[in-house]
Amino acid sequence: MNQDARKELTPLKLRQKAAKFAKETVNIQMKSFKRYGIWADWENPYLTLSPEYEAAQIEVFGQMAMRGYIYRGRKPVHWSPSSRTALAEAELEYPEGHISKSIYAGFKIISPPPSSNGLLEEFFPNICLAIWTTTPWTIPANAAVAVNSRLTYVVAEMHSILENASTSSGGKQIKLGSIFKSGKEKPFLILASELVSTLESKWGMKLVVRKTFPGSALENCRYVHPVSGKECPVVLGGDYITTESGTGLVHTAPGHGQEDYITGLKYGLPLLSPVDDEGKFTEEAGEFHGLNVLGAGNDAVTNFLDEQLSLLMEEPYKHKYPYDWRTKKPTIFRATEQWFASVDGFRHAAMDAISKVAWIPSQAENRIVAMTSSRSDWCISRQRTWGVPIPVFYHIDSKEPLLTEETLNHIKIIVSKKGSDAWWYMPTEELLPDKYRDIASNYQKGTDTMDVWFDSGSSWAAVLAQRDGLGFPADLYLEGTDQHRGWFQSSLLTSIATTGKAPYSSVITHGFVLDEKGMKMSKSLGNVVDPEIIINGGKNAKDEPGYGADVLRLWVSSVDYTGDVMVGPQVLRQISDMYRKLRGTLRFLLSNLHDWKPENAVSYDDLPKIDKYALFQLENVVNSIQESYENYQFYKNFQIIQRFAIVDLSNFYFDVAKDRLYVGGKFSFTRRSCQTVLAAHLLSIVKVIAPILPHLAEDVWQNLPFDHVMEDGSIAKFVFELKWPDLNGKWLSIPADDVDFWNQILELRSEVNKVLENARIGKLIGSSLEAKVYLQAADGATASRLQEMCSSTNDADALHRIFITSQVEILTSLNDEIISNITYTGKYSNSRIGELWIGVTRADGMKCERCWNYSPLVGSVIEHPTLCARCFSAIDLQPVPAAVGVS
Repeated sequence: MNQDARKELTPLKLRQKAAKFAKETVNIQMKSFKRYGIWADWENPYLTLSPEYEAAQIEVFGQMAMRGYIYRGRKPVHWSPSSRTALAEAELEYPEGHISKSIYAGFKIISPPPSSNGLLEEFFPNICLAIWTTTPWTIPANAAVAVNSRLTYVVAEMHSILENASTSSGGKQIKLGSIFKSGKEKPFLILASELVSTLESKWGMKLVVRKTFPGSALENCRYVHPVSGKECPVVLGGDYITTESGTGLVHTAPGHGQEDYITGLKYGLPLLSPVDDEGKFTEEAGEFHGLNVLGAGNDAVTNFLDEQLSLLMEEPYKHKYPYDWRTKKPTIFRATEQWFASVDGFRHAAMDAISKVAWIPSQAENRIVAMTSSRSDWCISRQRTWGVPIPVFYHIDSKEPLLTEETLNHIKIIVSKKGSDAWWYMPTEELLPDKYRDIASNYQKGTDTMDVWFDSGSSWAAVLAQRDGLGFPADLYLEGTDQHRGWFQSSLLTSIATTGKAPYSSVITHGFVLDEKGMKMSKSLGNVVDPEIIINGGKNAKDEPGYGADVLRLWVSSVDYTGDVMVGPQVLRQISDMYRKLRGTLRFLLSNLHDWKPENAVSYDDLPKIDKYALFQLENVVNSIQESYENYQFYKNFQIIQRFAIVDLSNFYFDVAKDRLYVGGKFSFTRRSCQTVLAAHLLSIVKVIAPILPHLAEDVWQNLPFDHVMEDGSIAKFVFELKWPDLNGKWLSIPADDVDFWNQILELRSEVNKVLENARIGKLIGSSLEAKVYLQAADGATASRLQEMCSSTNDADALHRIFITSQVEILTSLNDEIISNITYTGKYSNSRIGELWIGVTRADGMKCERCWNYSPLVGSVIEHPTLCARCFSAIDLQPVPAAVGVS
């Protein structure tokens, strides 16, 4: 909308357009959030423009006002000439690359300090205070020069200006003032002792120190204002005056800086701010009237100082400078009449409340402490038409504000019924309570609206206090790290001021998303990663495939959100690969439970040891995942799920289980015991991944081959009807010694696999089922336990099933003959079970055509000469089942 069209808008029409735009944006974001799989009360969202929210906000404002925390005053605030309103710190941004025109200038001293005892007399009448500023346009508002009482200052005499000093310094284009070309005697300069050498280099001249003294000695020295000609004092400032840059003397304009303002209060300095809403000089600025302070006005002041021989040097200065986050244009500091919240009134209570909140990560507490402890009073008024009005009336003649408990309550009731638009369309007499109706003609409505951070900062009151089922304080606030100066802080301040408590029990702060190279995303750089494209894919399916919402969610869970995170095509491909593997694990579980019924379950006490160990591992994993969820460490869950569901299960339990699932007989005990364990894994894994991967979890649940009955007897139709897995103490009851032994078996299995691989490379075997493994343990107890596993009556616990070989033999001793006959060997040692010798040969017997195991018993059954005894028993009892699962 162009400027002419905007000027024709009435306040109500503008508000209607703003409301329409806001609601459309909310709907767009809501649609995206739904697609991301975010669970929320979408039918009943809270909106800051709803009448009930606005009324709650006015209630918060009213309580703060009645407690004396709200006041109106003239103070310097961030002002945006481009949008013509005051701004809060949280409405600013600091883009890289801003360059200001900085100047060094000399302000001529006309009288020494009253009690200086001739400190500067020898240098009169040609002695100046050397100041430095990055805002020359503020010089007309100068009221003093501030020094640091703890710094040492000198009177320096200028000598021998270098010819090339007027062109560049450190690669910067600089310009020396006309004073150095005028032929007039150069003034003595007062500056900080520590900066003499720095300024010599910068100005390209020799500075000879003629006298040294503390900053405190300069207090009440008088100088002539370089523009107005008035006398001004030297004052003592605070620790903001340093020797990191400048001259150690600070040009002080209380109307254009926070530190200047505080120093001005201390010395009763005039509060001059000759700049209007558009950022142009007013008549108070004399010959600069009408010039834009960020443009022609800045240049005009600099040129004026040069003409008056006050300019020492001009140079560009690159630094961080505040910009309006909406218009992307620079702001200024300007004293105006505004409404403020007096943070000093409840700062101590706020600091105390911060210490009682759980900050995640913990270092976030340091940031909120630093920002809250040092912040100035909060400017809460804005010169905008849209937003919640500051419900104040002003006396037409005296301009005194009318703000009482009765007026606030009356407006709150009106807004709760009609919305804040009522402030603009209702006459003053109707907005005032009955007791003021007779004098309503003496008052007019204010036009200021509240800071948007007051809007969002009142959400605890508008939501937690208004909705059934919600309590105060909130369990958790979640936002980016920039909100320590925004929503987290504004919510804290409004809540402390009115309730004395923080509005949240915990706060999580997260970093920002960068591209794959760690660079900030920018349309101009073409490196923006759009969530919609991640989910649905782009125009080029090869370069921008659609991964679905769960892959996006899985990536979010994989990163440590406490810092900035990176995302891009390569990262997404890796996450997608992990997602497919997890899906494969779940497919394996589903397919091998195709004929499973809960009544088929084998009781825990009857399970083979390997199955009990698998449940022990599962329970520990579920507990670890629960702990990570409770601590909001989602990346740990990603790692646990990746390691357990994709690596550990596939590499061991699933690998070993395939034999009894596919070969051992459809109704065999070992198959049913294995299915009992697989069912437990499926139910637990689906429950623990559902918060991260809801679509995958629901997909699994809709393909569940059996009914899952909940505690109340009903059948769970959807995955989110389930409860979190209950702690199963029995599954954790395996003796620690047995757990440790199983861990050693898994390590031993890895070493056996290495020897098997060497035998495969040497062409001794192809499949591991063609092998026989020999073990010899130096430790007798270990040898006994291994022998027990070899002769296990439960086939699932047999050592050759765990190694996926046809046979395992435990040797009582080793001799030269055995060693010479076994080519492929290895060793495994452990402090607990000692040293084990490993050998591999070809398996004894012939290959069973059904299970592919080798056995001396193949051929012993006349009816089925190609089967082993186990397979004969399986087919004798039932039809051979169709192979199921993912191999």
